[in-house]
Amino acid sequence: MMIATVKRDLLVTFRNPAEVLNPLIFFVIVISLFPLGISPSEKVLSDIAPGVIWVAALLATLLSMDLIFRSDYEDGSLEQMTLSEQPFILIIGGKIVSHWLISGLPLTLLSPLLAMMLFVNEQGIVAITLSLLLGTPVLSLLGAVGAALTVGLRKGGILIAILILPLYIPVLILATEMIKTGMTGGDYSGHMFWLGALLALSIGIMPIATTAGVKISLSH
Repeated sequence: MMIATVKRDLLVTFRNPAEVLNPLIFFVIVISLFPLGISPSEKVLSDIAPGVIWVAALLATLLSMDLIFRSDYEDGSLEQMTLSEQPFILIIGGKIVSHWLISGLPLTLLSPLLAMMLFVNEQGIVAITLSLLLGTPVLSLLGAVGAALTVGLRKGGILIAILILPLYIPVLILATEMIKTGMTGGDYSGHMFWLGALLALSIGIMPIATTAGVKISLSH
């Protein structure tokens, strides 16, 4: 059921390419503005690169988070999913996976090119890619809870940001420190283990919380 949900959501998304392109374009524009607005200096840009890339990725993920349940809610199919004989948590899991595939994964694949624009060295680029590969699924899992709780509300995107941004802070800190360590040639395996632990914890808890959040929203 999870795989079928992923296939369905990907098909629906690719029929509306703007949903995929908007977060990517936002990601590129935000990072591209820093050399123009701060300094084209190699040292300055490489120093701020870890924070710039991760903050841009975080905001780009939030930009698409409101869409994870919105279309299904508006056409009534979300309510039908809750009444399905299939376990609703598997449907939720599929929707979270599909969201990561259309938002987190493209950001991860695009990040090395933008990192080079910010003069990040080779070790730093590897650290950026690994940190996004471990961290962006956590962003999708945490964001899905906020999207579930606000799916029936107008201006839900703003409320998602208010609810979820504080929960993103540990991921942001770990990921940026991991990249800084990688850029100096240090061992960042500890940071990877912590990000992996956060990912495992989120996989275990967030689909359950998201399932409950959707049911709460639909009951009002």
